[in-house]
Amino acid sequence: MPLFRQGRSAERYDGERMGWYAVALVTAAITISYFDRQTLPVAISSIQRNIPISNQQFSYLQTSFLLAYAALYAIGGRLLDRLGTRRGFMLIMLWWSVACALHGFASGFMLLLIARFLLGMGEGGAFPAAIRVVAEWIPPEQRSTAVGFINAGTALGSVLAPPLIGFILLHSGWRAVFVSAGAAGLAWVAWWLLTYRSNSLTLSSNTLDARLLAQQLTFREIISIHSVQALVFAKFMSDSAWYFLLFWLPKYLYDARGFDIKHVSYYAWIPYAASGVGSLLGGLFSSRLLRRGYSLDKARKIALGLSAVFMPVVMLVSLVPVQWAILLFSVAFFCQQSWSGLIMTVPADIFPLSAVGTVSGLVGFGGAIGGAIFGIVAGYLLGHGFGYGTLFVLVGTFHLIGFLAILLFAGKIQPLRPHDLMEIESTA
Repeated sequence: MPLFRQGRSAERYDGERMGWYAVALVTAAITISYFDRQTLPVAISSIQRNIPISNQQFSYLQTSFLLAYAALYAIGGRLLDRLGTRRGFMLIMLWWSVACALHGFASGFMLLLIARFLLGMGEGGAFPAAIRVVAEWIPPEQRSTAVGFINAGTALGSVLAPPLIGFILLHSGWRAVFVSAGAAGLAWVAWWLLTYRSNSLTLSSNTLDARLLAQQLTFREIISIHSVQALVFAKFMSDSAWYFLLFWLPKYLYDARGFDIKHVSYYAWIPYAASGVGSLLGGLFSSRLLRRGYSLDKARKIALGLSAVFMPVVMLVSLVPVQWAILLFSVAFFCQQSWSGLIMTVPADIFPLSAVGTVSGLVGFGGAIGGAIFGIVAGYLLGHGFGYGTLFVLVGTFHLIGFLAILLFAGKIQPLRPHDLMEIESTA
């Protein structure tokens, strides 16, 4: 009996170690992802010396990325549930790394638009794959912490982008930025293939039943679930704000604050660093609430609510000196990425592994569509006499609207049982 317990303990230890190693692998991938998507915003001033790009065209470049990103978020999530995590993530990363490198060979606006679209297609599967890794390896009480670490990769990539891209711009030109970023992604693919394996630990019969039932649910049946609809809408609202802040911050600093490449390299990383801290602390805070005896539902909603309530500070950005503007951006980025990590943990909280990719893909789809639509709106407003101040007032309300939708329509955050899944299938 002691030998059996010792064996089970060693197996559990190996599983935990591999689980957190997998989290580190995925965090590196998300870091590369956000570095890649920041290449264009940070390099835009240099690109415009060779390729004329207006504010409206800049918004089209971001929208082409986000439309492809949205479509492949949903489709990619479903595909990952079919292909499995290891093979699916490899294909996704390979695609977007090549697409990122293609930007460096563009000779005009249309070629940049195509490359941006292809990059969005690849990166659309990144977070569904990441959430599958968490659902596959990490127990519920640690999932928000794990997703917080992974989501911190968004900040790390964004923090590294301004200084590293600025350095490459000053020494090698803008085309080298994209080729270097693509090469980093290809190196990660080799690392992933050599070291990642799926979790083969024994599952309970109840978990297996739930996974088998969830696998049989159609897209229509999953979309009909009220909690999924509420999460998709909340992500639609919050990412409308996030993608505006993410893609337009460097350009705002160039246009409205008179920054040059060196100033952006020196200062633009600060809000992104704050977003990484927010990712980590949001996940840790929710996990701490669980350990203190709060229900899963309360632990997630309390943390989400605290993340949403401070987002309106961004409304003041255009009214204060640039030092205070950077601070306000940092608060907003902190809260946004705390929110983002938590809301992307919820699909793994509710659904069995066989449906996690699909649900998280749909949630991400809603976010990317929101970002694409508001990106077009932002470009239109800026091109028709409105200032950045108007846009900051709008985005300051979006997280609060999303959180209200979760409170009113998402229901209780708790794992679905086989009985619940059968009921969904029978009523859809």
